[in-house]
Amino acid sequence: MTHLTYFTRKPLHAAIAGVLAVALPATALLAPAMPAVAADDSTQLDQVVAALRGISTLKADFTQTDRSGRTLRGELTLKNPGKIRFEYAKGTNMLVVSDGSSLTFVDYEVNQVQRYPIKNSPLGALLDPSRDVKKYGKLIPTGNPNVFSVEVKDPKKPEYGIFTAIMIKNAAAPGGLELANWVQIDAQNQRTVVRLTNQKYGVAVPDSAFKFRDPRRSSRRPG
Repeated sequence: MTHLTYFTRKPLHAAIAGVLAVALPATALLAPAMPAVAADDSTQLDQVVAALRGISTLKADFTQTDRSGRTLRGELTLKNPGKIRFEYAKGTNMLVVSDGSSLTFVDYEVNQVQRYPIKNSPLGALLDPSRDVKKYGKLIPTGNPNVFSVEVKDPKKPEYGIFTAIMIKNAAAPGGLELANWVQIDAQNQRTVVRLTNQKYGVAVPDSAFKFRDPRRSSRRPG
């Protein structure tokens, strides 16, 4: 059982799996260790890591699709280190937000809130500056010299899941690589793809963007 099962409403369960969960078969968790990366791969991996860590702020539209094909849309706001907000489109009464240390999942329909440490989730590869992407990452061949794919997983801590970022060459993006999408798979093999469009880097983002209204407080009746 994981923290996901504490939520009783299935839509929120699926959404959380989407945020926490890279389109890879479950057997990838059992794959043998890869050989040491070649010099060219090491250089490219350095480039990808520099591009990811070079994102100071980012705003983008996102489309989140889980393994069953369920799709949710909204706006993503990111501010490093560690802050992110998934603002879902109207009609989806929930929110996923990180204050830099914990991911918080808020369901406004049933007034539920759950927190989960960033470092223990696949998103830690993107948000946790202490996560050594170079140490635990490897390049996945794409067949396209303009597209880079890097998979990050810690074989000693499978509960952290797998995070795979897809980067596309773009001179206007930090490090010359644009974060186009990522795929995640959690310890329960729940898999989701998050695709980004209309990326805007270096925009002003106040810390207040990562605060939220706690529905548990507003739902309490006076004593």
